[in-house]
Amino acid sequence: MPTDFTDRPPLRGGAASASVLTLVRGREAHLRNLMRGLARQSVPPLELVIAWMQPEPASDLPDPGCPVRHLHVPGEPMPLAAARNRAAEAARGERLIFLDVDCIPGPGLVAAYAGAPIEALLLGEVMYLPEGAVGPDLDIAALDHAGRVHPARPPIPETGLRPEPDATELWGLSFALPAGAYAGIGGMDEGFTGYGAEETDFAVRLAASGLPTCWVAGARAYHQHHPVHVPPLHHFEHILRNAVRFHARHGRWCMEYWLGQFREAGFIAWDADGPAIRRLRAPSPAEIAATRQPGTCLFS
Repeated sequence: MPTDFTDRPPLRGGAASASVLTLVRGREAHLRNLMRGLARQSVPPLELVIAWMQPEPASDLPDPGCPVRHLHVPGEPMPLAAARNRAAEAARGERLIFLDVDCIPGPGLVAAYAGAPIEALLLGEVMYLPEGAVGPDLDIAALDHAGRVHPARPPIPETGLRPEPDATELWGLSFALPAGAYAGIGGMDEGFTGYGAEETDFAVRLAASGLPTCWVAGARAYHQHHPVHVPPLHHFEHILRNAVRFHARHGRWCMEYWLGQFREAGFIAWDADGPAIRRLRAPSPAEIAATRQPGTCLFS
């Protein structure tokens, strides 16, 4: 069902009227680093909205330099689309900045997103960090040195904005858009549950609404390391279910790279030009465990 955004709380003014939104299940150390990064922003956000996909919020959280609002969003498997919708409903900013809990915002991230001169889906740079890269003093120069760009991502403009013709370049780690645009398409589709596809579906529907997509300079974030599975067999059931839902709506597949890996491993029969996925067998616990990569692996 579409989310009702008509009862949005009143806006508290300010030139940089942007809310930062993040979703959390576990990863409490990562969240603390995200909040420490927010405290160092050249332009602070209006607020931080945390959607907790767990029974209780973490305690002893640091001061992010802005008001913090907490929401509880239950659900199994992880209700990622629902959590984003509840956070967007609660946010007071005119621009919504979605930042994954694994990401530390660089000092200019909020300023870059909030100061972009056009109404668009804004995509920022994400640097992936190896295990152990984040020290207690949050040394940004050290993070710049240690971080690596995902090999599938295009270069970020050095200044200003660069139009992106393919809205599905949206990945959920770091992006921003007008609150009105989010509301205008009814938010994310809560029929996508667990991992995968809800962001791509959202991007396709945003593009269909006429909202342009742009890369923005200066909105750098640092992705804190967590265990990576290649291929992501721990999300096998979610990926299959959500891929089928996406295809039923849009007539094409998403997550093709992972579907191809599942096919090569003998778990599914699938053709990128075909209409369906035929499940052959589920991965065993041992096969799932074997896909976990060492701490030096940054990308799935």
